[in-house]
Amino acid sequence: MLDLMPSLGSWRPAVSGQRCAVATIVGTGGSVPRPMGTSMMVSEQGEILGSLSGGCVEGAVVEAALEAMRDGGPRLESFGYSAEDAFAVGLTCGGELEVHIQPLGVESRELALFTSHGAQAPAAMALIRRLDAGGGAVVVDDPVRFRAMESPDLARLVGDHPATLFAAAAQLEPLLQGGRTELVRLAPPEGCIDGWVTVERWESADPEEEETQPEPITLFVESRLPAARMLIFGANDFGAALLPAAQLLGYNVTLCDARPAFATQSRFAGADQVITDWPHRYLESEAAAGRIDARTAVCVLTHDPKFDIPLLETALKLRLAYVGAMGSRRSHRQRVDALLDAGTPAEALERLHSPIGLDLGAVTPAEVAVSITAEIVAGRGSAARQAAAGYAPAFPSLKDVSGPIHSARQHLTQEDPWT
Repeated sequence: MLDLMPSLGSWRPAVSGQRCAVATIVGTGGSVPRPMGTSMMVSEQGEILGSLSGGCVEGAVVEAALEAMRDGGPRLESFGYSAEDAFAVGLTCGGELEVHIQPLGVESRELALFTSHGAQAPAAMALIRRLDAGGGAVVVDDPVRFRAMESPDLARLVGDHPATLFAAAAQLEPLLQGGRTELVRLAPPEGCIDGWVTVERWESADPEEEETQPEPITLFVESRLPAARMLIFGANDFGAALLPAAQLLGYNVTLCDARPAFATQSRFAGADQVITDWPHRYLESEAAAGRIDARTAVCVLTHDPKFDIPLLETALKLRLAYVGAMGSRRSHRQRVDALLDAGTPAEALERLHSPIGLDLGAVTPAEVAVSITAEIVAGRGSAARQAAAGYAPAFPSLKDVSGPIHSARQHLTQEDPWT
């Protein structure tokens, strides 16, 4: 829905006061053309804004949306592919979609909310929509700093019971701060009154065992954030190779080095920012200005204790997604000793990826860049969850293994300072 909001102010059905319905992909399985959160608006006259699948289910979604506007109630539709009926409406790619359809009346507060906030189109925005019978929506202008327990809008959306708000904070805040889109279900508090949440009845073979069970509060969360930052410290061959690799992953990349003659080389001109400053001083100033968040990656490639130690001491005090430092195992041991002597807690050092990167046998700067970016991707994705569950990754982090860093060192010295 976030992608459609900037267009609503100029979409004729919305500005002319027609009833509309919003259809949103809230669940996927297998291969699907569009991700969760993709939305399509349908007017009461059948006009369309947006697309859910590139054509293969749009007709059926329009029909369902028109029916929802006629009866006034939300609905959940499922679409998949059936080999028995290949000509039926469905996904020929073999995937499955769950589409939530919500009618929006002429006086709909949600439609007014979507239209007014879409005109601003800030770089950071989140939308929390209630999909069960309660309905309603909340726009979050600063997802990174959003605090569920302190939001009166969220309390109005889900109810102000402390247990509900606490559960909402635990689930919503990581999604908002990570720029993610997901479906969230909150169990209603004990003793909730009928009408605050929808109530459904389950039937038992024994009528005396029938009970009324409250339906969970169902929220759909979409969060959009500016590109995450990667701060590369060290204007050298490895920094030059890591810079474009990080940009391919969507990072906003800053190259920082205290030495002007190195930082101003033309090979670093492609960085989003090139900074000439002492690394720790620059990191401290960015953190104080609020330009560092929990998605930020810091890669220390300087391999010089006078830069590395104060920089790592600063970085390990911050809430960052990744802190990695280049160096040999001997350099790593010396670095750890220096950080401990400087007062860095031992538990903070557990977050330090040193030696940096995955154990790929990387040698050249380009290979090392692949090793570093692979470790960052693994740490934020499914590989981290698999490792937590006891799964042994095919290529572990260098910090978690022992022995030589490189499998092929014929052309390197025995103690290569960069690796």
